[in-house]
Amino acid sequence: MQQILNFIFKNSIQILFLLLLGISLTLTIQSHSYHRSKAISSANAVTGYVYEQVNNVEEYLSLKEKNNQLAEENARLKQLLYNTQDTANIPPVNLPKGLDNFDVIQSKVIFNSYNVHENYLTINSGRKDGIKPDMGVVNSLGVVGIVENVSNGYATVISLLNIKSQINAKIKKTNHFGSLIWNGKNTGFVQLIDVPRLASVRKGDTIVTGGRSVIFPENIPIGAIEKIYIDKKTNYYTLDIRLFNDMTSLGHVYIIENKDRDEIINLEEQTAADE
Repeated sequence: MQQILNFIFKNSIQILFLLLLGISLTLTIQSHSYHRSKAISSANAVTGYVYEQVNNVEEYLSLKEKNNQLAEENARLKQLLYNTQDTANIPPVNLPKGLDNFDVIQSKVIFNSYNVHENYLTINSGRKDGIKPDMGVVNSLGVVGIVENVSNGYATVISLLNIKSQINAKIKKTNHFGSLIWNGKNTGFVQLIDVPRLASVRKGDTIVTGGRSVIFPENIPIGAIEKIYIDKKTNYYTLDIRLFNDMTSLGHVYIIENKDRDEIINLEEQTAADE
């Protein structure tokens, strides 16, 4: 204890200088929006770098599991290939109308929160890679979330497991729409609300993205109906959806950009202004 006091006494001037410097920087950042934005951007870059280094260690330790997943995916691809009538002359794939309007950027989750009500992901792609706010994020199993903030090399994503998340979705077999939300209770389930009572719904029916979104293409998988409730206040269905994704274990993801998004939004805004 005496040594600590001696150290503080000997370096009191330097410590006082650093304290005053910290206070002045804090006041400057808080009072100027430009400085505040630069500080937040720098903090995001540092945090992203730390997350990426931690993720590299975790990824190395889970190589066996990743190899098993790749082997399973290769098996599925080979099954598709071997069931093609003429593997030497595979016909071109005709994508559904609208999918050619989307660009796809590959990335990786380096941080994932799932134990609070407002969960976020951090991915190791940013502005320099073409990432922008409000882009959709998916993986091989389905929807993951929506990009919120972007720095030069990283971006944060609002997870499906976020009580502020709201995505247009539908029952695949009937095309009845609803809003996909999370009630904050279970990491394996989300809820599809405002589904009309005239919809034919059954346990096990597949839920996919709807066609009313400018963020996601239509028919990207989300999950399957587990339980069916009737909201007594609205008289609409509320559906518990078991997610296809394990949101607590995410690796490689794909960021989707709708190339027509700005045009659609501008047109809708103009229409609303004219009414």
